[in-house]
Amino acid sequence: MFLTRFRMNTARTGARRLLSSPQVLHAAVMASFPGLLPTQAAAAPDGPRVLWRIDQNARAEVQLYVVSPEKPDLTHLVEQAGWPAAADPENPGWQTRPYAPFLDRLAQEQRWAFRLTANPVHDIRRKPDEPRKRTAHITPAHQMGWLLDRQERCGFRVVEKPQSERLLPGGTTHRGHEHHGDRYRLTVGDRRGLAFDKARSEGKRGSRVSIVTVTFDGHLEVTDPAVMRRSLTQGIGKAKAYGCGLLTLAPLDGTE
Repeated sequence: MFLTRFRMNTARTGARRLLSSPQVLHAAVMASFPGLLPTQAAAAPDGPRVLWRIDQNARAEVQLYVVSPEKPDLTHLVEQAGWPAAADPENPGWQTRPYAPFLDRLAQEQRWAFRLTANPVHDIRRKPDEPRKRTAHITPAHQMGWLLDRQERCGFRVVEKPQSERLLPGGTTHRGHEHHGDRYRLTVGDRRGLAFDKARSEGKRGSRVSIVTVTFDGHLEVTDPAVMRRSLTQGIGKAKAYGCGLLTLAPLDGTE
């Protein structure tokens, strides 16, 4: 497994085109793996797959992160959306590191800062005789609830705040989920509604795709290292082809 980071040059037309469509960007990411057949992109249900995510940091830099079972070649992305003149054999315009050594070091009770861009959805039935329909969670409370419902089966638990840092006495809640952000070291932001036509063969317009994505930031504790590795290499939730599901970890600053 490999973890790759590529900085987008947002002043370039090619970068803006890629960032405007998750479908176009997904195709560009998959083109980084010439030996990977389209049918292998999703991999086996229990195997690693190509995952990607777009981040924007405090300096307004836009970064593309990719986790993949093969080492990528992002030369085409550098030419379209990077800094080709600055690239050289020792610094081609992106950074790729082996991921396995980090995954192997994961252990129970370790604590990490984490980030996850996801597509929180649930299936609802408005009438008893209607089929269930997949629907996006809209409120931050329900979006946080979506992640908290999945934490244990993803191999971690979101860290709770000490009572002294909570605004509500005793960690009480109002209407169920509304104060997850008060109880846990967890925030949800960067909500985006995406709508685009799914491409079909020969350039024909396909079905309309609408998804809602959010980015979770917080602290977690590893509860099952093997399951945690699976979450890091297979992703969490739906819409993985559109930049969702990639969970990444970073060391805490020592204040935890």
